[in-house]
Amino acid sequence: MIDLHVHTTLSSGEQTPAAAMRFAKAAGYRAIAFTDHADATNMQHILESMLPMIRTYSLYSGIDLYAGIELTHIPPQLIPDTITEARSMGAQLVCVHGQTIADIVDEGTNLAAIEGGADYLAHPGLITEQEALLAAEKKVYLEVTARPEHALTNGHLVKVAELTGAPLILNNGGYRGYDFINKDRRRAIALGAGMSKDQYQQTENNSRMIVSKMMML
Repeated sequence: MIDLHVHTTLSSGEQTPAAAMRFAKAAGYRAIAFTDHADATNMQHILESMLPMIRTYSLYSGIDLYAGIELTHIPPQLIPDTITEARSMGAQLVCVHGQTIADIVDEGTNLAAIEGGADYLAHPGLITEQEALLAAEKKVYLEVTARPEHALTNGHLVKVAELTGAPLILNNGGYRGYDFINKDRRRAIALGAGMSKDQYQQTENNSRMIVSKMMML
């Protein structure tokens, strides 16, 4: 299993990166990406703190670790340049906090994240078919989430992705140790959102492809 959406005490999570790493490994995950909430005030600090840790701890922990960023509440006009800036600072993965119905997110955030070439768009809420078509074209993954407050629109997302060919991934979006769900629950969330078994398998394969890409950085 792979989880590409993990929060720590570097933003709003309840665990240090090392503790989150330990719980992920215990739950059976073989790779995780730390994606703490970031904007212009803390992005550099997060990455400067995280990058040395993941390089060292990955050698000894028995789980592959990656340093990412979740750009959160960035004005849409600034999102593309901020994605580029995050990568220049060493982020191995850049996602954007999408227009979930569980939060007040600026209209246009989903589109700006896709146009800016984010690696994936987290919990995109009631994403439009036009946005999903662009995500398919630009190979920006859309996140089906296990986090209850964001998962209310999973069914809509799966339906739109099926119509448009937009690629999906499945993440936990967790803040604490017990948010790392097991394989059976991951599968149940995917099927409950309307995926077929083949679609679920492709979704898991998509996460592997993202990890393979990060390994080359």
